[in-house]
Amino acid sequence: MNDPGELFATGRTCALAVAGGRDLERCAARYDDLFPRESFDSGLYGSLAMAGAFGSPWSSVAGLRAVNRASLLVFAVDRLFDEEAASRDDVAALTETCLAAVAGSAPVSPVTRFLADLRAELATAPAFAALEADWHDRLERMLAAMAREWEWSRGGDKPAREEYLANADSSGALFIAVSHWIYTGEVTAPGDLARLRAAGETVQRYLRLLNDLATHRRESASGDVNALTLGMTADEVSARMAGLSSEAAALIEPVRGDHPRAAEYLWWQIHYSAGFYGLSDFWASREL
Repeated sequence: MNDPGELFATGRTCALAVAGGRDLERCAARYDDLFPRESFDSGLYGSLAMAGAFGSPWSSVAGLRAVNRASLLVFAVDRLFDEEAASRDDVAALTETCLAAVAGSAPVSPVTRFLADLRAELATAPAFAALEADWHDRLERMLAAMAREWEWSRGGDKPAREEYLANADSSGALFIAVSHWIYTGEVTAPGDLARLRAAGETVQRYLRLLNDLATHRRESASGDVNALTLGMTADEVSARMAGLSSEAAALIEPVRGDHPRAAEYLWWQIHYSAGFYGLSDFWASREL
């Protein structure tokens, strides 16, 4: 018989996900055409909120606001790079206006308004002033990595395998995690993020390859660069993922004492994501 406490906890976590998904839909409606229905359906909002809830089941609905909205931002920016940036000038403009919006310039588009609003939400966290430079750095790394993949996917010189894997900031996973940890007070000083960085970057590389393995047919058809389109076999990708999972476990364990919830979040990311991508994808109307 299932333990009543475990059943209660599961029900509570599911309720967090339902509330988060509804909040994301309401949030998205405020940003004009940033979230077209053909890509952003209820399933995407719900799956992002579910990831946030199960990644931090101890949280409250309000406590998950940053992780859910940071996740949605990553998907919005990724779509803009993939589907609307038609030239290098478009890529440069998207990058520059996003960085300007978090530096205090007036937003000039729906995505920069969303990004400025996310920064304003994070600024309510007591430690944000001390950690803002680190947050900006993660955002800049993500945008630069997405721009690099845009170049690789549109006829630029293809990267070597290790160069591609080193570009895993394009997934946005660590940007999302850092946003979440700042907002919830899991980290309060730059040194905290420094201690979590190696584990976070290893998990991010694992997630990059997991996504590639799950979505390679779609990305091959669209011309997107992917570990498999770069010549790795599925067995090679799986073997590399196994190595990264072991490496991540070794890096996560030493930080559990000082940052137990951040460590648990990273551990959960590996195993939840493997189960999720085994059956589904976040994007609407995109075949695996």
